[in-house]
Amino acid sequence: MNDEQILEAVEKIMAEEVSPALASHGGGAEIVTVKDGKVYVELQGGCRGCMGARMTMKNGIERLLKERVPDVVEVIDATDHDA
Repeated sequence: MNDEQILEAVEKIMAEEVSPALASHGGGAEIVTVKDGKVYVELQGGCRGCMGARMTMKNGIERLLKERVPDVVEVIDATDHDA
């Protein structure tokens, strides 16, 4: 898969599974870009600056995306947690 195809697959998973789960906690996530199989994600709302953000990103979002889209190499937190 190229980056555009990865982005398409990941956006569908984010919209159908990740976003509803994060919304239940007052948060959200948006894909910033995909480059060389690396998916850059920005956490929003209640997830921004949350103590559990790192765990959510690595153990939740990254695990799910790598499981469903084998060409995902890594999920990188592009969130400015100090904002």
